[in-house]
Amino acid sequence: MSVEFWTYLFVGVTFAAYIYIGYSARVRDTKGFYVAGQGVPAVANGAATAADWMSAASFISMAGLISFMGYDGAMYLMGWTGGYVLLTLLLAPYLRKFGKYTVPDFVGDRYYSQAARTVAAIAAIFVSFTYVAGQMRGVGIVFSRFLGLSITGGVIVGMVIVAFFAVLGGMKGITWTQVAQYSVLIVAYMVPSIALAVVLTGNPIPQLAITFSDFVPKLDQLQMDLGLGAYTLSNRGMIDILAITLALMAGTAGLPHVIVRFYTVPSVRAARYSGGWALVFIGLLYTTAPALAVFAKFNLIETLHGKTIEEVHQLSWVNSWETTGLLGFDDKNGDGIVEVAKGDANEIKIDRDIIVLSTPEVAGLAAPIVGLVAAGGLAAALSTAAGLLLVISSSLSHDIYYRVLKPNAPESERLLVGRIVILGAILVAGYFGINPPGFVAEVVAFAFGLACASFFPLILLGIFDKRINHHGAIAGLIVGLGFTAIMILLMRSQKLLGTPEPILPSFMGISAQGIGTVGMILNFIVTYTVSHLTEAPPQEIQDMVESVRVPRGAGAAVEH
Repeated sequence: MSVEFWTYLFVGVTFAAYIYIGYSARVRDTKGFYVAGQGVPAVANGAATAADWMSAASFISMAGLISFMGYDGAMYLMGWTGGYVLLTLLLAPYLRKFGKYTVPDFVGDRYYSQAARTVAAIAAIFVSFTYVAGQMRGVGIVFSRFLGLSITGGVIVGMVIVAFFAVLGGMKGITWTQVAQYSVLIVAYMVPSIALAVVLTGNPIPQLAITFSDFVPKLDQLQMDLGLGAYTLSNRGMIDILAITLALMAGTAGLPHVIVRFYTVPSVRAARYSGGWALVFIGLLYTTAPALAVFAKFNLIETLHGKTIEEVHQLSWVNSWETTGLLGFDDKNGDGIVEVAKGDANEIKIDRDIIVLSTPEVAGLAAPIVGLVAAGGLAAALSTAAGLLLVISSSLSHDIYYRVLKPNAPESERLLVGRIVILGAILVAGYFGINPPGFVAEVVAFAFGLACASFFPLILLGIFDKRINHHGAIAGLIVGLGFTAIMILLMRSQKLLGTPEPILPSFMGISAQGIGTVGMILNFIVTYTVSHLTEAPPQEIQDMVESVRVPRGAGAAVEH
């Protein structure tokens, strides 16, 4: 049976499951809509958190980044994984003990300011829309290749599916759908990785296959023979690597759609346990990604380099991917031979986002595995998109409409506004998916940079320094987020503004992906300085901060 048959089968079955779960988990109150009634078991929340966090960037793009970047790609691996550890151990239990619905809720109450709440809600919307653009692009890529739709058509189908279970079920529907989506994406990621490990090394465990074999040195030598440089050597300045890694770590710890997952469990203890389970579930994919990246790069070079244009076009997967515009060939020297080489001599144009999706076909794996990977890519993109859209909805309907503009709004009205906002957010997200400002992992890296420069300092100082006040919080948030957004715009002006060259190529050796670290440092400095130059927070706020930090109440969340 064909790849298309298996893809339709797996995608159809999984989409039917998502729709059924979303319908079964529909809610009728705002607590269920925003935090799933705070009754999700720790293991289930761990799986949902893993699916929410492991987006299209993790499933589709990360191994592609490592394949192209080699050693330098490890900064994405270390940043995202280390950031989740930072969030689980340093922030999540305290935020759960605080007992609110959203990050702007924490900011507004901790900093006793509606202005701070509003600024935080706007920042959450800004970060989430940047992040969701990458997810919708991932959906479009999968649909365009495997189901014969255009990227625009694929994004629209994805929007409809997400709208169904997000609008009906809110966080409850999203949570249980994400549990199913994690199961799909991890199986879809592990099966081809194991198959490739067996075929290429004889070892069925991908992590051990690259550790205890000579496969990586072979790839090193192959790349050097082609003038590409050793796979295991860095081509980027260490200051930039450090900045990007820190931005990804702190950005992970400041992502509103991940933090809100810790509000869905019944207690602080459950928040800790769900964080531990999520780390296990995440680690399974993240320790596999470097192996898959090595296998994919080796396979791609071996399959394409030195072949004639005619031979290459006899490969069915080549023709299928060429129709999407994400793969192409340019015989620059006119010799009819495809050459993989460095810089302008390279005759293959391949989008980084297709590495994982195309690898099973490149390796000649069975058609069911190819279809399974397509379903996994969709599960990863849709699960994160749903979580982000709920953050956008809650920021507008709960944090701004209800908490600021209309505090007396009845439950039914708040729920209706939340659902209307999700629909509007899905339309905007779809536009960004069709017109993204970069490839998936790059766009997501920008979102992490924005979260790093805005929410991480605000949350960390809010928990551990009771002297921080609303003047400092607002000033730091505006400076950190504003600086980072402007710098990304200047550094990516070719793509975002259409300038011939970037207005600002880098900042002190730091690229756009790492500039959030500088914004974070500025945020810390401004927040601390302004807070200590102005009056201290009221005593009840300082007492609340103290009560959140003490170990008392680990078994049950304390409401404030």
